[in-house]
Order: sequence, then structure tokens, then C-alpha cells
Amino acid sequence: MFAKIYDTEIKIDHNHVEGFNRYASDIMAEYNQSIEEGLDIEKHKALFESVAAMRSGEMKTKLSELIFETVINSKIRSGYKYNEPNDLDKIKALREAYDFRVTAPDSETLRKKLLGAWTGRACGCLLGKPVEGIRSEEFIPLLKETGNYPMHRYILSTDITDEVCSHYKFFLRNKSYGDNTDGMPVDDDTNYTVLAQRIVDESGRWFETEDVGAAWLKYLSILSCFTAERIAYVNVINCIEPPATAMYKNVCREWIGAQIRGDYFGYINPGNPEAAAEMAYNDATLSHVKNGVYGEMFVAAMIACAAVTDSIDDIILGGLAQIPASSRLHEAVMKIYNGYKNGVTLDECFRIIHSDYDEHTDHGWCHTISNAMIVVAGLLYGEGDFGKSICTAVGMAFDTDCNGATVGSIMGMRSGIDCIGEEWIKPINGKIHTSIFGVGTVEIEKLVEKTLEHIKQA
Repeated sequence: MFAKIYDTEIKIDHNHVEGFNRYASDIMAEYNQSIEEGLDIEKHKALFESVAAMRSGEMKTKLSELIFETVINSKIRSGYKYNEPNDLDKIKALREAYDFRVTAPDSETLRKKLLGAWTGRACGCLLGKPVEGIRSEEFIPLLKETGNYPMHRYILSTDITDEVCSHYKFFLRNKSYGDNTDGMPVDDDTNYTVLAQRIVDESGRWFETEDVGAAWLKYLSILSCFTAERIAYVNVINCIEPPATAMYKNVCREWIGAQIRGDYFGYINPGNPEAAAEMAYNDATLSHVKNGVYGEMFVAAMIACAAVTDSIDDIILGGLAQIPASSRLHEAVMKIYNGYKNGVTLDECFRIIHSDYDEHTDHGWCHTISNAMIVVAGLLYGEGDFGKSICTAVGMAFDTDCNGATVGSIMGMRSGIDCIGEEWIKPINGKIHTSIFGVGTVEIEKLVEKTLEHIKQA
């Protein structure tokens, strides 16, 4: 009837569908994700591989639907050693308590810490932004060729000559570098931090996951969302309710997207990592499950700890105390932590992470756990120095801007704005550019003042 009235045929562009929902195009990521979650799915590997090899089209989309039904009806395989619930009460039951000595900051110190956290996040993000997506076999030679290895400064536009560009497949031209910006350029890593402040301002400190989804529709273009966030956005539009928004055809459900969204909940809960982690949980479960959720809880809790201690050990272990000790994330972080304590060098740590996760696959490169390992390495091997910490994190490749931003945020909160050298602060120029509707460019000083207001509401 529809086609007859309007004299047209209704067609679906399956290439376009896959660009937003990813399920059919990333079916092997689903296989890897399911195996890592412990689902009894290995017997169906040939089916996954056959569908993955098909050309895009209606049949591939239909077969991927059947695979999704298979996945959601699969059980945990016998002998799987991890216990990774999605329910908050069950998460809390699997935590291991960690107590440490805290020093509550006075009002002026807290303000400097918040200014350091906001600014540090922007600095770390800018450091990694122009090389986001580069792989280490090109990144390390690039740094060496430009006199920046081991990394110790921003990459500059003057580094990127025609001759330098000719040596690499990675596109280096027309990027935001440390000498050609006026403020932190638009980036999802800073968008979500600013948006979190807006969510708390409009929905209160104890916002619900539904409030997060509503805020995304109100303030974000779908094109400013990526991986799990874009999939969840589509699910929200299609009236799927959380937490199913994180599960329906979401091959990216344990990727890094939530881990970059948790900082603000640490900012407004100084010294209260449990509250920070719970707010992060409410945010993360719109788009993520299991370790994807734990990653955001971990980061938020670390930042809350960093407000009241300068001990890197206490920051890391205090953050870990808010996620299940029975999880893959907890195990991976402790692997890096214990290695550092037992004398593993930075180069050896680099090789361990790159051995555990393959940066050449989207799943390995963008996973929460691989990048959380790098964040922890940046904190440990940075030895308390802001610049060394963000450079260590970015220099290990994987998701460079995300990891630089997270480490910068934690270190900025730990030591305050005075720990960040002028060489890092100058390009930020006290402001963050966003693509959030109705927000645009914001001054960091104003973000800090609003953060202080939200702290007082506790």
C-alpha cells in the first residue's frame, strides 16, 4: 500500500545500517566478546566466520539476527573462572575492602585540585588526540623521528613536515597539535565530562540511567557518539529501555566508551569512592556491561581517592576496591600493579599489554581492559610527575587520547593545578570546546565553580 500510494519502493541500505548498529559488520567482535565473557559459544565459531565473510546485504543482516539470538540464549561455559555481574548489589558483594589514610583538602586546595583535574584531562586528551588510531609500529618511529622519544612533550604541527608525513600510512596532516590550538578542541573525551555536569545539574546527584539517555538525545548528535555509545543511542531512539540498551546488538559493550565518562562523578565525590562508583554505574549501564561498567566505576573511584591522598598505590587500590575482585579488569590491573612492584620495566610492561591485547583489532585496541592497563601503567611509571604520567600513557599507543585524558585527570586531581607545567597548560588556554547542543565553548574556571556547587549538595 505504501509503495503503491507514493510510487516508490522502500529499500534499506544495509551498509548504512551496519555503520550505525555494527552488529553484522562486526560479527567476529561479537564472537571474541562472547568468548571473553565466558559464553558457551565456541561450537558456533564456523557460523560466525561464515557470516563475517559475507558481503553486506539483507541476508547477512538476517543471519546476524540469528547469531544475536544464539548469543543471548547462551550460558556461561563450565570452568569459567570469573564472576562478573551487572547488578549493582552483586557487584558490591564481590568487592574487597581497601582502607587508606586520607587527608581532606581545605576549600582552596580542593579548588586547585578540581582546576587541575579539569585542566589535566584536557591536556592529556590533547596530547593523544592527533595520534588517536595510530599503531605502535608507526607511532614509535614517528616519535623518534621528531625528537620526542620517549615522549616528553606535545606533538607540534612543525614536527609534521611533508617529508615526515611521507614515511607513514597514518594520516597526520590538519590535526590539532600543541602549537595550533586555542583551547581544548572538540572531543568526546571532554564532551562527556562536561555533559555529566549538565546531567547532575538537571537531574540531581542521584540521577538514573534513563536521565542519561534523555540527556544524550537532548544534547548530543548521534555522530558525536562512537562504538557502544552510538549503538546505545540507536537503542534509546528505538525505545529500548536500559539496561537492555547496553545489550541489544552491542558488540562494543565492554569497550572503553564508559571508562572515559566517569571523571565527573569522581570530581563531585572527593574522598567518597563508593558514591563516585555508584554514580558511574548509573551512567555506564546505558551503554555497557560487566567490565565496560567496571572501567567507569574504577576511574571515578580513583579520582575520588586522588582528592584525598597523593599515594598512587592508594589511588589505584582504592579504585579497585569498588569493582568485583573476581573480574577480568581487577585481575589485569593487579597484573600491571604487581609487575611494577616486582621490578618489571616500562618496556616489559609495554610488551605485556601488547601481548595480552592486539592493537590491530578494533576489539583489542578499544577494549576497556587493555586501556585500563595502560592508565595504571601511566600512573605507576609516571612516578608522580604529571607530564611523565600522561606521556607514558599516550606513548603506549592503543586509545591515546582517552588514556592521556584519564591519567591527566587523575594526576591533576592528585596534585592540583600547580603540578601542571605551563608548557602543558598554554594550548588549553583555560577553555574547552564542545559539540554539546547549547553549550559550545566553556571556561574551565566556570566548570570548576559548578563542580564545587555539586559537591556542596552531597
